[in-house]
Amino acid sequence: MATTVKITTIGNSVGVVLPKEILNRLHVEKGDSLYLLETPEGIQLTPYDQDFTAEMEAAKRVMRKHRDVLRKLAE
Repeated sequence: MATTVKITTIGNSVGVVLPKEILNRLHVEKGDSLYLLETPEGIQLTPYDQDFTAEMEAAKRVMRKHRDVLRKLAE
């Protein structure tokens, strides 16, 4: 599916207005953050933050490994 958007002036900046259908497909609304990723195919727009996900996976590994210590600290 290809959707055309135009670059427009928004206040003192420039931007694009995303159609409601695209926002619904991304499951985002006004105020949410989107991330632009450069891929071999071009630029990808996503609500998925790869850095945050990697940090959360690292935190899960640490919590799993040190479960007993964290439980003791929580007392």
